[in-house]
Amino acid sequence: MPIAMLPSKLFIAIAAVLIASGAARAQTTPDTENGRYALSPAGDGFLRLDTRTGAVSTCTNSSAGWACYMVPDERAALDAEIGRLQVDNDRLKGELAARAPSAKTDEALPKSDQLKKAEPKVAEGERKIEIPLPSDRDMDRMMSFLERAWRRLIEMANRVQRDVNGGKI
Repeated sequence: MPIAMLPSKLFIAIAAVLIASGAARAQTTPDTENGRYALSPAGDGFLRLDTRTGAVSTCTNSSAGWACYMVPDERAALDAEIGRLQVDNDRLKGELAARAPSAKTDEALPKSDQLKKAEPKVAEGERKIEIPLPSDRDMDRMMSFLERAWRRLIEMANRVQRDVNGGKI
């Protein structure tokens, strides 16, 4: 092999290595197609946002190269559910309207007080308001409640004191 041929073969070998490394370097990240896609690192790959459509994909590198898969769009599912519920609501309103005639009237209903207050007693030409006192039964119930609450409070204080003292009072 002549020595003059060596540089050209060496040049071809170097060129082949550079071309191969350039192709490998081009596959290190997914293609962004002239700015159409915005990439953000996420886990083992990237999240790819299509700036024209708003679609989001996850891109991962495998032995076969980069692969991007669409992320399910929750908004579309929510919009579909909202639409279904609106149709269902309209149908139910129609059924309800068909069942019973409207109970609405233009006239105001008379207001009545279920618990009418007793008229204050008038004595000697002056108005005096009498406040009824609680009955003995009401007082007994109140005292019983207060007694139970007081005992519980004392028991709770004793438990806290035992906990602080390590079980000794």
